[in-house]
Amino acid sequence: MQSRIFHGDLKPADLARALMGHFHRGNLRVQQIGDREKITVQIATTNMPSAGGQTALGVAIQKVEDGIMVSVGKQAWLGVAASLGRTALQALRNPLSLLGNLDDIAQDIEYLRLSEEVWEAIDSAARAAGVSTELSERLRRMVCNYCNTANPVGEPRCIACGAPLGDVQPRTCKKCGFVARNDERFCTQCGQPL
Repeated sequence: MQSRIFHGDLKPADLARALMGHFHRGNLRVQQIGDREKITVQIATTNMPSAGGQTALGVAIQKVEDGIMVSVGKQAWLGVAASLGRTALQALRNPLSLLGNLDDIAQDIEYLRLSEEVWEAIDSAARAAGVSTELSERLRRMVCNYCNTANPVGEPRCIACGAPLGDVQPRTCKKCGFVARNDERFCTQCGQPL
């Protein structure tokens, strides 16, 4: 399951609506489950798709401090693989049958990209709402270990007592938005180098 944290003013319901608007079309149907703080969006093929096999994918959206966390589950691809296998077997028996199955093949290939397309839709909705994986302005404060004064990120010394602040400088992973400590070299959430 891949996860990303988007910092800023975006509610789970806003992102759920964006996903429903993007994917509830053609052979896909979208279902929303949950409340204001935690919503799961399921994207799946209709019961009787006009082309391609069956697939499903779940997206969990939940409120976190100053933003939302989005987790995209593993895609169910067995139905797509079965559809591609049937098409391949028909092509072995009769190569001209590929012409009649081009829409099935195209649909199956599109379904194989479903999780990528979901992340593209999420990133697009996040950009439109003005949120990102960067720290929010409220979280861009670090507290001095000695006097508990909030200081802007990047300050080398506390504005109140002058103590060094190098060890408490926060940062986020550019890929998933997870807040990392200054001494960490890799993101503990996704493993990307920081």
